[in-house]
Amino acid sequence: MPELAPIFSAPKTALRRILIVDDEESLRHMLQLFLSREGFDAVSAAGAPQALAELDARPYDCVICDVRMPGASGLDLLDELRRRGPLPTVVMMSAYGSNDLALQAMKRGAYDYIGKPFKPDEVLLVLRKAEERERLRRENQSLRRALSDRVAGPGGAGTLGGMIGKSLGMQTVFRTVQKVAEYKTNVLITGESGTGKELVARAVHDLSPRAAGPFVAVNCGAIPEPLLESELFGHRKGAFTDASRDKRGLFEEANGGTLFLDEIGELPVAVQVKFLRAIQEEEIRRLGDTRETPVDVRVVAATVRDLPAEVKAGRFREDLYYRLNVLPIHLPPLRDRPEDIPPLVDHFVGHYAHKHGMAVEAIAPDAMQLLLDYPWPGNVRELENTIERAMVLCDGTRIEAAVLEDRIKTSAERSRVPLVGAEMSIKKASRLVEEELIRKALVATGGNRTNAAKILEISHRALLYKIKEYGIAGL
Repeated sequence: MPELAPIFSAPKTALRRILIVDDEESLRHMLQLFLSREGFDAVSAAGAPQALAELDARPYDCVICDVRMPGASGLDLLDELRRRGPLPTVVMMSAYGSNDLALQAMKRGAYDYIGKPFKPDEVLLVLRKAEERERLRRENQSLRRALSDRVAGPGGAGTLGGMIGKSLGMQTVFRTVQKVAEYKTNVLITGESGTGKELVARAVHDLSPRAAGPFVAVNCGAIPEPLLESELFGHRKGAFTDASRDKRGLFEEANGGTLFLDEIGELPVAVQVKFLRAIQEEEIRRLGDTRETPVDVRVVAATVRDLPAEVKAGRFREDLYYRLNVLPIHLPPLRDRPEDIPPLVDHFVGHYAHKHGMAVEAIAPDAMQLLLDYPWPGNVRELENTIERAMVLCDGTRIEAAVLEDRIKTSAERSRVPLVGAEMSIKKASRLVEEELIRKALVATGGNRTNAAKILEISHRALLYKIKEYGIAGL
């Protein structure tokens, strides 16, 4: 029987009430006695039926259970606990030869396993780790609650995970991120280059119960095809000419956390098959290995490509597309949400003023109007680069139109002409002009309709009518 002398002091933990489930009476008695001496409230049960009856009688923080028992096994008990939910911390005990069952239990929700025979300090070590996980989970829940109440950002815009936006499109993205973050289900982020797909992926990770785990990002288009499989899944020594040592792949690096694959549309078809198996079976096989390695990874993918079109063309597997596209998040381009430009500009001005020690504090109204008129093909990334460049060239305390690049000034001039020139109907052209002026007034006033009505020189009631008539939302 293992030595019962205390190795660690009992952790100051929420895992105080522990249920021990094993058909071996001597082991149950030993563990119950040891954990009680360490300050835990430990109770034992001889099998799954007794354990369920005990769990019905009172809640337990942790269940330590043998994976193999006569009748209902530890796996059966685990499945029943999952069905009842929420699942307590479950630690499996496995004798020699049953480690595979223990790994299956971890894939089905168990926290960890201990191999028999074990020493008391091994049990306490696992409980300490479990308590630390619980502490991080509680802290993360608090963080998620705090972030759910989005603080006011520049210009009254909402903020989430480094993103800023007051438009209806971005508010929808924020709400979706908060909803999907809690679940392990795969996420597919779509949108043009520069819209902030990695920021969304990081927000999903940071707001999830996996926030304490690693966030591993990889650009599938940046890794040569011959190396991509090894980077994702790892390799054994001697698997190929340059494999001089064992190497863990990115799936293993992200174990317990989130794996973000940017430009997933660049993934070669040959690798897509192995990738699909990895996310379906939650296990990978390193190159040159003969056995599978279990992994616990949430996959978040992003692409600028039209994946349904890629599927139709045979360049992307249909089953992989549907496996990834469980929770889609689409980022609208900046040109479709001009009301987000002023708060983004304010944010970048403040950021780079602090970073570079500059005295720039604001942007001139005519310069802001040029930014509002520009279509931003490079989206938020292009806007950020533009502001940093303008601040470097700026002589005073605000960005003037003169320091903006010619492409922005000339593009803005061109964009004003087609508004009426392309439309031969005076009535239709007037509506287009009117709608654009209303939108710009709302952007300029941060969505304040009373002030916008004053700028437009119409009544507040007339403005409300026209907003409804033109379907102007999110301003």
